[in-house]
Amino acid sequence: MIRSVVRGFGTALPKRVVTNAEMESMVDTSDEWIVQRTGIRQRYIAGEGETTASLGEAAARAALDRAGLTAADIDLIVVATSTPDNTFPATAVNIQNRLGMHHGFAFDLQAVCSGFVYAVTTADAYIRGGLAKRALVIGSETFSRILDWTDRTTCVLFGDGAGAIVLEAQESRGDTTDRGVLTTQLRSDGAHRDKLYVDGGPSTTGTVGHLRMEGREVFKHAVGMITDVIVSAFDATGFTAEDIDWLVPHQANKRIIDGSAKKLGIPLEKVVITVDQHGNTSAASIPLALAAAAADGRIKEGDLVLLEAMGGGFTWGAVLLRW
Repeated sequence: MIRSVVRGFGTALPKRVVTNAEMESMVDTSDEWIVQRTGIRQRYIAGEGETTASLGEAAARAALDRAGLTAADIDLIVVATSTPDNTFPATAVNIQNRLGMHHGFAFDLQAVCSGFVYAVTTADAYIRGGLAKRALVIGSETFSRILDWTDRTTCVLFGDGAGAIVLEAQESRGDTTDRGVLTTQLRSDGAHRDKLYVDGGPSTTGTVGHLRMEGREVFKHAVGMITDVIVSAFDATGFTAEDIDWLVPHQANKRIIDGSAKKLGIPLEKVVITVDQHGNTSAASIPLALAAAAADGRIKEGDLVLLEAMGGGFTWGAVLLRW
């Protein structure tokens, strides 16, 4: 059977680093409060000329370079983002053009912090269905542009950045020893809309709006929802927590990450954590963390890697793949 195998990965971050100490000068908060509740110590904030498309392009180029490929080898671009450069056209076609790619197809996908998991799942379906041989899957965000910088409960949490992977169709045996995506699990429940949302949009206010969040409510649901999709991934493949080499979670809050790992029985030494360096970069957080662990040699070929995320909507999901 055809599997979607990771050929390359890449990242891009804005130039400006904003530490918790700098946040203290902007809103009524403290480094101790932020670290204790979230694990975040700094985040990157996009400056003039740095956009979701420009960061996504840079991450895509890095992924292509690492894969030894060019844009001419790509059939499909899927960009997971909640902060597109424009309402339309899609940021994906903007990146497609920036890469000098005038063939294939490209589109955006919006599932907030679960976006990268949804995008990998979508690209995998196109690849397994024979509609694409190689796909660029990009998570890119500039959440700083939709933050209320007077709201200390949200503005300290988020950052900007982009991560990308190249997925390639490869003939495989069709069992769980294969490299590539082994199973994907997606969920959503719109009943939770008001717990994490943006209070604007073209059809309602005609404005971009600002992010609003009921932090305690999100935290209350997160661990259970994450556990749900991971258990489903285990059921689909026959693996258990003991088989996992690396858990790469959405980097929203270290307490959520620790709680999920503990509930699943995955040791913390097998969990990739970058939330301290990047903050919550929404759809970019998993590919940023994935690339960090692959680049420094922690994630090696043949390793069993579990990706999971939960985001506004609520949306949540998991991808289990062999590197």
